Parts: sequence; C-alpha cells; structure tokens
Amino acid sequence: IIDGKGKHVTPGLIDAHSHMAGESINEGFQNVTAEVRMRDVIDPNDIAMYRALAGGLTTINLLHGSANPIGGQNVVMKLRWGSFSNDLIFKEAPQGIKFALGENVKRKRSYGRYPETRMGVEQVIRDAFVAARDYEKLWNTYNKDAKLQRTKIPPRRDLELDAMVEIMKGDRLVHSHSYRQDEILMLTRIAEDFGFTIGTFQHVLEGYKVAERLKEHGAGASTFSDWWAYKYEVIDAIPFNGTLMADVGVNVSFNSDSDELARRMNLEAAKAVKYGGISEEKALEFVTINPAIQLGIDNKVGSLEIGKDADFTVWS
Repeated sequence: IIDGKGKHVTPGLIDAHSHMAGESINEGFQNVTAEVRMRDVIDPNDIAMYRALAGGLTTINLLHGSANPIGGQNVVMKLRWGSFSNDLIFKEAPQGIKFALGENVKRKRSYGRYPETRMGVEQVIRDAFVAARDYEKLWNTYNKDAKLQRTKIPPRRDLELDAMVEIMKGDRLVHSHSYRQDEILMLTRIAEDFGFTIGTFQHVLEGYKVAERLKEHGAGASTFSDWWAYKYEVIDAIPFNGTLMADVGVNVSFNSDSDELARRMNLEAAKAVKYGGISEEKALEFVTINPAIQLGIDNKVGSLEIGKDADFTVWS
C-alpha cells in the first residue's frame, strides 16, 4: 500500500533515445549493419536504470549508435531493476532500427570507410534499399513458382536485407539520428521513394526550419530540450525547437541520449514551458504519450487509462 496523499501521479516517463544498459552500441566498420540487434546485448546490471527509475522514467528506446548510415536494430525496454535481460524487453513494442546522418557518419575516416561526405551517406542508404528491393523480388518469385521450389534451392537468406525489407513493408520503424535541415529533407525523400514513413527523426535540431515538411511526411520528432554547440553541425540549434515543431502539428518528444539527463526527464519537459510557453500538460506529453505514440506503444503506456499497463510514477 502506497500512501499518495498530497502527492502527484503521472504516467511513467518515456525516453525515446537512450543507450543505458547498452553493452557496446556501435558496429562501425561497415556502413550498413541492419542485422545486429541491441536486444542481444542488454546489460541488466547497469546502475543507470536504477537511477532513471528513481527519476520516474519507466520506458526507454535502447538505440544502436550513430557510426553508420544504417545501424543496428533497437529494443524498447521496460525498466525493471533486478530483472534478467529478457524480462526488460517491451514485448508488445514494434520493431525498429537506427539510421544516422551527418558528421557522426561521414567522419569515420579512421575506419577508411565510405562514405566520407553527406552525398555519400544518402547514396549508401539508397543503395541498401535498392538491394533490398531486388532481394524481396527474388524471394517473391521463388515463393510463387512451384516449379522453382521443386528444382532450385531457395535464395540465400540475408539477415541484413531481411531487416531492410521489413522497413519498406512498414514492419520496422526507422529512428534516424539527424541535425541539419538538408539531410532531414533528404531522408524523407528516400522514404517516400521506397514507400514508407520515417518513424522518428532523433535530435532533429534544425527541425524547426522544416517543421511543415515533417508534418506532411508524418514523422515524429524526438529532440533535445536545450543542447547545442557540442559540434559544428549543431550551430543553429535553438531551445524553442520542440515548441515550434509542436505548433505546426508534429508529434514531439524530448529525449535524453544521456544516463544523467534520463534521471530528470520531468525537468527536461518543463523547459518547453520556459522556451515557447506551452502548457504544463502539453509539456508533460513530451515525455509521456508523445514518445509512446512514436514508439508504437501508446496502447500500453503513456497515459493513465483503464486497460493500459499499471505503469505510473508517484511524485513527492
């Protein structure tokens, strides 16, 4: 029995971009690693989860790193201190994958690896989808032809291309690290060329410049509250970004990308009240129902409703 007199109850907070409990997060020597999975390397003993729970955070999106244009598969997690890795996986959550644009990708010259320019980043992603489309066509031809099935061995299974096909079918959500407006526009064009919608643009610090386009495409925006000046491509970041995108109808969340900030997501959300003057209720949605919608788990968490998980935070 918990005495809640004089306290506040909210939905458990949700962080749409986290690396806590991630046992090594980058597979950077290849430019496409769609086959690797974060769910296989969850560290259930990471003390960051305990501290995040103390700050009211109950759900995270554990993402692969941003070393390659197409990174590894993410895993949505329920934070349960003292549980085994498998018990931390949010089993009802849709599958997803990490993409990345910009400096993190093109500056991997130490790997001696293509791409080294923003143009190359776009082409790596396009090439991967073209290969996946050919792979899907090969399998479809084989599966529809009884004679082929009797006389030929099946096409070679490719776990990397399997994941890419799932993206095109809408069965795997893309969560893309991004900063500059030109690259945000570029990835929306690629997605539409291959028939799918970007799940979220992560960080998306120039999202305020192209907010109407984000709304038109249907992508969510998971941004920082007030980070800037930590590298050059962030030069035009402003703390009003989240509010400006929300004002035109983009689904906006605030994320941490930091074990430290993950302990205070309530205060991160409050910054949207300071920078842009949105209501406290709308600011709370930046760390509850909005990220739940972005991760496809809003039928389970993100608001206090009958039929959802009993996933809530009691605040002193």
